[in-house]
Order: sequence, then structure tokens, then C-alpha cells
Amino acid sequence: MGTLSAKLLENISKPGIYEDGDGLRLVIKAGGTKSWILRYQFQGTRRDVGLGGYPKTSLGEARKKAAEKRGLISKGIDPLEQKHGEKKAKRDAKAKARTFEECALDYIETHRSGWKNAKHSQQWINTLEAYAFPVIGKKVVGSVSTQDVLEILKPIWSTKPETASRVRSRIELVLDAAKAKGLRSGENPALWRGHMDKLLPKSSKVKAVKHHPAMPWQELPAFMQDLAKADGLAAFALKFTILTACRTSEVLEATWDEIDLKARVWIIPADRMKAEQEHRVPLSNAAMEILEQLPREGEYLFPGMKKDKPLSNVSMLKVLERMEKDKYTVHGFRSTFRDWSAENTNTPRELCEQVLAHRIAGKAEAAYFRSDLFEKRRQLMDAWAKYATGQPNTGKVVKGKFGK
Repeated sequence: MGTLSAKLLENISKPGIYEDGDGLRLVIKAGGTKSWILRYQFQGTRRDVGLGGYPKTSLGEARKKAAEKRGLISKGIDPLEQKHGEKKAKRDAKAKARTFEECALDYIETHRSGWKNAKHSQQWINTLEAYAFPVIGKKVVGSVSTQDVLEILKPIWSTKPETASRVRSRIELVLDAAKAKGLRSGENPALWRGHMDKLLPKSSKVKAVKHHPAMPWQELPAFMQDLAKADGLAAFALKFTILTACRTSEVLEATWDEIDLKARVWIIPADRMKAEQEHRVPLSNAAMEILEQLPREGEYLFPGMKKDKPLSNVSMLKVLERMEKDKYTVHGFRSTFRDWSAENTNTPRELCEQVLAHRIAGKAEAAYFRSDLFEKRRQLMDAWAKYATGQPNTGKVVKGKFGK
């Protein structure tokens, strides 16, 4: 029987060491914390192993644990080494329980500095959030299977072959990194050569799927009237996208420091442009009205739910779905603008290409057009905005207004 008692333990508070016998002791530190320690000899070395804190671990429980540790010692097992081994096993188990999403975000963060610009890392996040995370994001990375990868890729392999190929490659890289960290073993289920190529046709052989049609320009004013009644940032983003004829990513990732409200111009830096060239976008009255209504919360024009992140790249598609216009695509409004300008103005082709920020194909032509034709583009975008918003007497644009 030990020297300590439950009643004694309730009353003692002075810092010190209180022996119960046979190596079991209660240690009270200066801060008042109380803990149980078993002191023992193992292979000629004196060691201490913790048995828990008091009062969570009672006197009876401490004696029982001490007896178990002495039993291990009698069998030639060091209790302290066993405890360290158990903690390591728990850490290893926790590490191996990391999800695909956690590993993917780690991979992106690790490689971010090696990528040429921030746009690339955002593209990684966007594609994985859109296609991979809904299927395997919360799954333990070591359990991701071939069937999981197929579930992600099959719906988009023929409809979006380029996107699907990028998604597969990114999943493969994340899983390879996880294997290198010891978080999974065996063959990579997203490997193409010798594995996925036996289950899916080559992306280069996939027939191009007919794209959803762009909204006919004749329908746009009525659509914009309906869109004006829609609430939320995504609806504002869609209106701004239509009025500027820009790409989805260019709008969603737009920041306030890119906007010159006084000059009524939006300057998109080269690293956010597909053509990798700075693009100046003239802002019409309608586009300026949208900016005036936006909340100034953070750096993005259209902030998302996550802190310091823009709206999701599917947010505007959801607006089209709610308006029962999802047979059209957001990107298709660029074609709507192009068709309108072709049929209602005699705008030169190169001017429309500048609006859409397309590269000029021929080297000679590219060398000739060194100007971005900004003032002429402003006239065209003002007319487009007036037409789109159904302003009086702007149903048609006078031919020749934008001629050479």
C-alpha cells in the first residue's frame, strides 16, 4: 500500500515531490500543476515516465498504470521507449490520414514560387476545386483509386479534353508527391502511360464536341433587363463580363488597383492575360455604374466566400442556370459581341480582335498594328453597352461609324 491517500492529495498544494512508493510520485510544479511520474531503472539507467495529470488521473489509476509499467520492465521492455513509439505511431497514422485536398494545397504552396506567375497557381486551385475536390477532396490520399480518377475524368474527357488532360496531370503530380512523403504506396492511379491510356482514348483523338451556342445578339437587351433584376455579386460579375467582352478569369480575378476610375479604364496586367500582354479595357457608363455599386471589401472587385479569394469560376454559370439560360455559356458572350459588331457596324476586324485581346496571327500584321486602338475601342464599347442595356435610339449602330 502506498504512502499517499486521496484525502492528502486534495489538500496538498505546495510545490515539490510526494512519494507514494516503489517509484511512483506526484510532482507539483510552481505553477500549481500536478502530474504523476514513475521513476525506474532500466539497463542501469534511471528514467522517468509520465502517467498523467492529477486530478484527471486519480491515485488509484496512477497506481494501476505504474503496475503496468513495472510489468513491462520485468519483460525487458522500456516503458518510456514504448510510449515514444506509441506517440510516433499516432503521428504517422495522422499523417497518413491526410486528405487529397490537404496534399494538393500543400503541393501548390510548395511549388508556387517556381511557377511563372500567380495565375498558374490559381488555375491549379480552380481546376481541382471544380473537378477533383468534389470527388476525392476529403478522401484519404492513400486510398485514392483508379475508379476515383475515372469518376472525375469521364464526365469531361470528351466535352472538355484539354481541361480533363490538365486535371489528370495535376492529380498525378499530387499523388506522386504524396507517395514521396510516404502517404501512399503502389502505382499512381492517375498515371497516363501504361495505365489510364488503357482506359481512356487519347485526348488528341477525342472529337471536338459542339460548344453550347452563344446567345444571339438580338436576344441580349431583353436578357440584360432580366439580369438587372438578379441579386448578388455573381450577377454583377456577369453583367460586367458582358459589357467588357472579357474572359471569365480576367473578370473574377480583377482587383481594385487595376481600375482607374478617373480615366475610366481597367488595365489587366500581362501575367493575367492569355496572350501575356497588358490589356487596357475602356469602361463604358454602364460598366462604371456596376463598379460604383460594388462593395469595397478586400482587393478583388468580386470577392468570394473564402477570405482573400475571388468568386468561384462557376458562380456566373449558376446565374445562367437560375435564369434558365444555361444552354449558353459565359464565354459565349464574347461571340455575341463579335457577331453584333460584325452585323451592325463596319468595325475593322483588327479592332474587334483588340477588344477580345486576341493575338494577331500574322507577324507582318502584328508588327503593323503596334497601337492598341484604345480610343476607337472606347467608341465601340460605348455603343455595345448602349445596345446591350437597351438605351433609346441605340437599337442599331450606324454603319461606318468605326470605319478606317
